[in-house]
Amino acid sequence: MNQARPTPVKSVVLVIDDDPAVRNSLKFALEIEGFSVRVYRTAAELLEDRELPQSGCLVVDYNLPGMNGLDLLARLHERNIRLPAFLITTHPTTMIRDRAASARVPH
Repeated sequence: MNQARPTPVKSVVLVIDDDPAVRNSLKFALEIEGFSVRVYRTAAELLEDRELPQSGCLVVDYNLPGMNGLDLLARLHERNIRLPAFLITTHPTTMIRDRAASARVPH
């Protein structure tokens, strides 16, 4: 008896960046690699999404309007959303590096 194989679920990548060129470039590159991608312009826009995936990862710009990327990750953690995250920034100061390193949470 032939059993239908389940359709593989694409990994979801959530991209949060206020720069449309960066956001669209990441979306394009990740989709070519087979990922499902959702894009958000601001931290608030992501936090308003009531259907965030339980698996996948985040690509978060540090310099977001209204809330920086590390504060966004802390807010998600408070909501029990614990996805791996890549923090991106054009100016990685020592303070940002130190804060990002101390924010690491084992899964």
